[in-house]
Amino acid sequence: MNAECGMLNGEWEIRNPQSAIRNPAIRSLGLVEYTTTWQAMKQFTAARNADTRDEIWLLQHPPVYTQGLAGKPEHLLRASDIPVVKIDRGGQITYHGPGQIVAYLLLDLRRWKLNVRELVRLMEQAVIDLLAQHGVGAHGRKDAPGVYVEDAKIASLGLKIKNGCCYHGLAFNVDIGLTPFDYINPCGYAGLRVTQARDVGINAPLEELEQQLAQNLVALLQQHLHEKNGTVIPAKAGKRATYGEFRGTAIQPNKKTGFPPSRE
Repeated sequence: MNAECGMLNGEWEIRNPQSAIRNPAIRSLGLVEYTTTWQAMKQFTAARNADTRDEIWLLQHPPVYTQGLAGKPEHLLRASDIPVVKIDRGGQITYHGPGQIVAYLLLDLRRWKLNVRELVRLMEQAVIDLLAQHGVGAHGRKDAPGVYVEDAKIASLGLKIKNGCCYHGLAFNVDIGLTPFDYINPCGYAGLRVTQARDVGINAPLEELEQQLAQNLVALLQQHLHEKNGTVIPAKAGKRATYGEFRGTAIQPNKKTGFPPSRE
């Protein structure tokens, strides 16, 4: 999309003057505890109304396993000092840790004319496009949501829908250290291989990949809305901002969240 970027009060903003809907505010939160962030997502969603602006939170977590609503304990293969948190998203068990970009999407699905399946495909496509920008081919799978490079999973997805709004989102492995995945059946699939950006030849800084991912998500949201409305997409639609276009407007930690610093 033909977007402009800027900083407002510690938020990174992608502005699209052609859109009637304001793009989500992009908040970069750094390294934050999982449970603190989860509670903040729930509180944000419970308090929002029809006028609440959507947000995308970009962050990393200290080491933690999260187990979805349908999570089966047998998918944790080996106990360790990594905590296991039972949460309210769909899906089975996965791992989060430093070196993984987590993008939480706090969206009003009605505003964007999205159903859950469409949102899942949109998130997958944002990661697929990001990898393509760095010369790596990737794909999704209908039988097992997520993004895969060959047969190895590089990004996982999970959502919670409440009153037409979503939270949770996606986790993209950049340089995370993969050993903790050996102690689980990732996303409930025994023997599923897991990979990361570094292992497929992408050496760009995590911050650069984070910015590109956010840009892709916003561009795809706007593209989807244009298609649903049957409107003409602006002439420069599909043009993704390069990292150089973000210089001077880099994401900064948002001071409004009140999240305490992470303790490792």
